Amino acid sequence: MLRLGAICLAMALIAGCSASDEKGDGNRQAPQVGYVVVQPGSVPVPIQLGGRTVAYETSEVRPQINGLIRRRLFEQGGYVRAGQPLFQIDSSLYRASVDQASANLASARASAEAAKVKADRFRPLAEMEAIAKQDYTDALAQARVANAAVAQNSAALETARINLRYTTITAPISGRIGRSLFTVGALVNANQADPLAVIQRSDPIYVDMQQSSAELTTLRQAIATGGVSPGSATVRLLLEDGSTYGYTGTIEFSEALVSEATGTVTLRARFPNAQGSLLPGMFVKAVFDQAIEQNAFRVPQAAIQRDFDGSAFVYLVGKDNKAERRKVTAERTLGADWIVTEGLKAGDRVISQGLGNLRAGQPIRPVAASSPQRLGAPKDGGSGKSATKGN
Repeated sequence: MLRLGAICLAMALIAGCSASDEKGDGNRQAPQVGYVVVQPGSVPVPIQLGGRTVAYETSEVRPQINGLIRRRLFEQGGYVRAGQPLFQIDSSLYRASVDQASANLASARASAEAAKVKADRFRPLAEMEAIAKQDYTDALAQARVANAAVAQNSAALETARINLRYTTITAPISGRIGRSLFTVGALVNANQADPLAVIQRSDPIYVDMQQSSAELTTLRQAIATGGVSPGSATVRLLLEDGSTYGYTGTIEFSEALVSEATGTVTLRARFPNAQGSLLPGMFVKAVFDQAIEQNAFRVPQAAIQRDFDGSAFVYLVGKDNKAERRKVTAERTLGADWIVTEGLKAGDRVISQGLGNLRAGQPIRPVAASSPQRLGAPKDGGSGKSATKGN
């Protein structure tokens, strides 16, 4: 009899444990998950391109005549203004040329005056046939030749004056001038290979960036089909030390040809540079929104999972509060979100919390991801009651 009672008691315990396990399985089949409701919107497509700063204007200071440098009239590395004298070349020969040309012009004018007077005197005599008409014709021709000589000598004088003016070499543009490549006493000429100095204007300053022609073609095709729209022309700049430049720039243009050596297209942006923080030749990174993607979804990164082949999928709150697995296209991130371009529709509830061991078709208890959750907390609140009793 005792043996029969023990057997019954053991069977009752087994049945109780089985019931408890079934209840636990039920709880595990309906875990609480957090979801976000997604809506399509316009999402910028940022791009980061490396580039180098380029002076807004660059001018090589070169002599236009031959001669010895007598003086340097600027401070190396300083700021010069357009028209400011920079070098003085020995002007003695050119001043003598001006004097000679001036004397030649005076002589030509005197000869022209005499030839004109002679032609005027011969005219009435020729009309009265007091002299041969040929004599008057020759006198008139001599007067015209003398006038032409006046014009030639006048041009020669102007050329001599220009050459004399070139003995003072001035700045073609305003900007910062570099070191002088020729010293006082150096012989320079108009055909030399090296400039005397280089002036660069760096306010504003250009940034030349290179983008793959394949990327640019893809972007233009996407714009043509209406998938994306052109982005903003505003550019932000990252300096070599990783800091952000304090001013934004604008895209000026992109070249209409592709470099055969690199397969890239050059884009040029312009930035203000009043403080001179940017120097020509610096390596920088330009960041800007090259396009705006339409009808894209921003999904928290925690919600996106990957298969073994790398394809992305998400779990949705499906019909009858069951988990639904759906493949999506998510190729880039923006901040804390993945940008999903295919696979979702407006109003979908994407599960972003409680994804551990979640399976497709599994019953779930969905709550908004922003709501307070007690995932895994004890249901009886026993610890809280004990604390109350202890007090």
